[in-house]
Amino acid sequence: MPSDQGLELAGGGTRAFGRPSAPRLPAARPLADRLHAARLHAVDWVPDLGARIGTRDWWRGAATCLTLCAAAVALSPAGLAPGWRTIPGVVAAPLGEAAWDETRAQGIAPLAWGADTGRRMAANDLVAPLAETPERPSVELSATIGEGDAFDRALVRAGVGRTDAKAAADLVADAVGRGDIAEGTRIALTLGRRPDRTVARPLESLRMRARFDLAVTLTRAGNGLTMTRQPIAIDHTPWRIQGLVGASLYRSARAAGVPAKAVESYIKALATRLSIGRDVDAADTFDIVIERDRAATGETRTGDLLFAGLDQGRKRIQLLHWGKNNDWFDADGQTERRGTMGLPVAGRVTSTFGMRMHPLLGFMRMHKGMDIGAPYGTPIYAAMDGVVASAGRNAGYGNFVKLAHAGGLASGYGHMSRIAVARGNRVRVGQVIGYVGSTGMSTGPHLHWEVWRNGASVNPRSIAFAQVGQLSGAALRAFKAKVAGLLAVRPGS
Repeated sequence: MPSDQGLELAGGGTRAFGRPSAPRLPAARPLADRLHAARLHAVDWVPDLGARIGTRDWWRGAATCLTLCAAAVALSPAGLAPGWRTIPGVVAAPLGEAAWDETRAQGIAPLAWGADTGRRMAANDLVAPLAETPERPSVELSATIGEGDAFDRALVRAGVGRTDAKAAADLVADAVGRGDIAEGTRIALTLGRRPDRTVARPLESLRMRARFDLAVTLTRAGNGLTMTRQPIAIDHTPWRIQGLVGASLYRSARAAGVPAKAVESYIKALATRLSIGRDVDAADTFDIVIERDRAATGETRTGDLLFAGLDQGRKRIQLLHWGKNNDWFDADGQTERRGTMGLPVAGRVTSTFGMRMHPLLGFMRMHKGMDIGAPYGTPIYAAMDGVVASAGRNAGYGNFVKLAHAGGLASGYGHMSRIAVARGNRVRVGQVIGYVGSTGMSTGPHLHWEVWRNGASVNPRSIAFAQVGQLSGAALRAFKAKVAGLLAVRPGS
């Protein structure tokens, strides 16, 4: 319809009735649409000023840059409106160590991790103080047996009550002697809840390695303690180590895993047969067997040296620790002890062997022994194994003892206050044979010590001796069986 008020009449024309209609104006378009129609959004207002220099786009970018710079200058502090202020971009100074710890303690992360700095925030009004701090229901502790320590004292130091400590010590004593618990043994303890703070916590459980082959556990049953034993299987196979001597016998043996104490014993054993520095070569092979106990739980314990061997190609040395005197015997059951005579009394040498002015006679005379000054009654010891050839009064020697030794040697001990042996007695080195005195021709308490070789007097300090012993019969058979058993051990096993 050309008009909402007109009528369409037949005859090819229209006629309007009433007020004539006003012409329709186009609707107003929004600003965004007008800008969009102008395609301003497609214009690059900030082009790269380093490219296409001199073009219309470049000049447009330069104008944009100048406009922004002018706006920044206009908004600077000198050109700001009254009341406006700038926001300074200042970087905080770095914190010191103490300030950093204090800040970190107040941070969220350290508090969430349990305040790892060790600092605590002050309590505020929301904190309700407890009447007393609650105790843990149980406490895990450990104790260690010290040198010369007692089992019950170690428990008391760890916090166990004296009654429980005594009861536990009595139970453990049934499994192992009170003095047999090794030093350094660790004891794991569990203490339970106590009825009040005035008494010690009760012992709930105890676990320890009582011996190398036995572990014990004590647990509380009612008002008392019960003990459970856990035997541990032990393998006693010795440990055999072989290797080349190389540049140093000691360092090579230690590098092979031999304990230091066993290496020292090994070198001392070889020193009874040869010179370590002169007779041992780098190409020689050492052979060492030591005691070793291996527990089923994995622990290992090493002991004494059992066998000392050295293979030099042309010569082989095999020594075994044997007998009550712990002597080193070779594979044939023979032992040899070398040494020099030591002083038979604890004192100081007042006169040596040789020519001297006699203190009583007043003229030069050969002194056939050595005088050792010592307090009256000091024990006198035999310098070597031997048999008492004589014991009694002997003119100027006073109370005198003469010992006959192997190899044509004899030794005499004069001026004794008292004699402790009789003629015919067998004595061993270090055995007391008398006591210092001043009998005979003497100016004071001392020992006159004299040594003879095939009847001729010699300087006692110049005597070097070697004593040889040989096993026989059942002792020799047992010894050879022991040697064969040690040589059957595989190296490294």
